[in-house]
Amino acid sequence: MNIEELTRLQAQALDEAQGAADAAALEAVRIRYLGRNGLLPAVMKDLKLVPPAERPAVGRLANELKHALQARLEARQAALAAAAAAAPPEFDFTLPGRWRPLGSQHPVSLVIERATEIFRTLGFTVADGPDIETVFHNFTALNTPEEHPSRSPSDTFYLQDDLLLRTQTSPVQIRVMQSQPPPIRIIAPGRCYRRDTTDATHSANFHQIEGLYVDRAVSLADLKGDVAYFARQLMGPDVRVRFRPHFFPFTEPSVEYDFSCHVCGGKGCRLCKQSGWIEISGAGLVNPRVFEHVGIDPEQWQGYAFGMGVERIAMILYGINDIRQLYENDVRFLAQFG
Repeated sequence: MNIEELTRLQAQALDEAQGAADAAALEAVRIRYLGRNGLLPAVMKDLKLVPPAERPAVGRLANELKHALQARLEARQAALAAAAAAAPPEFDFTLPGRWRPLGSQHPVSLVIERATEIFRTLGFTVADGPDIETVFHNFTALNTPEEHPSRSPSDTFYLQDDLLLRTQTSPVQIRVMQSQPPPIRIIAPGRCYRRDTTDATHSANFHQIEGLYVDRAVSLADLKGDVAYFARQLMGPDVRVRFRPHFFPFTEPSVEYDFSCHVCGGKGCRLCKQSGWIEISGAGLVNPRVFEHVGIDPEQWQGYAFGMGVERIAMILYGINDIRQLYENDVRFLAQFG
């Protein structure tokens, strides 16, 4: 190819690039002239066939064509993109609108929202804390012994640098007591994590609502009254509450409390396993050693703490027999709670 032919090729390539109507046409121009089997690589490949006297000029012109065409392609690509962005959207205003049905709240969210409303009428405020906790806040400050089974790696998700995924929302109580002086009246709803094998009643990822009330002369009678009030507001005025002695390292004395079965009225049925009672959770007066860990004088202040599983309450309220249904995101199941 001589200089005259190469000059015509340059003009032709630049005109085609400038006249490309869209991105596809522009890409076709690039492939035709600059692609692996394009016209310009063919010119460079046949450069050895050009007479030696013309070879430097032809090579220089071929390089100029390559750079000029690349610049023209980039400029045209930018112009096409700008034109597309400025163009009005293609929309048919005569089409009917799309009906989108309203969603529904998740049963876990419904229980948390309702429990929060009830405890707010008793003067409780909502507190929050991190899902990733320290061993101190999750265990040590709650008077959990080093040899306690809950500290085992088979029960707890440990991370690096003395961190773990919290096994309960009780660490929120510790953080609140460290950050503000009594009196304190808070609930702490949140997500928890334990190394449980998932089955119909257990999950490695679940929710709890912890409660804490610290003031002067707080007694077990205050705890029983507030829990009974919560039960009546949540499950109806006829529900009964019973407390059973128990042990927890962070409360002393400790109790577990049950609600009478709202399905059979305490007569016995499949839901309550014929006992007439449904176990809810544990509670008790705050252990003085917990107060000492957070710098509160147990001689001057007393308090109670309680906790309850949100999924368990949701299963009781809505008659759900498998906890896994709460996490499968089946719209047909969740739509029942709209």
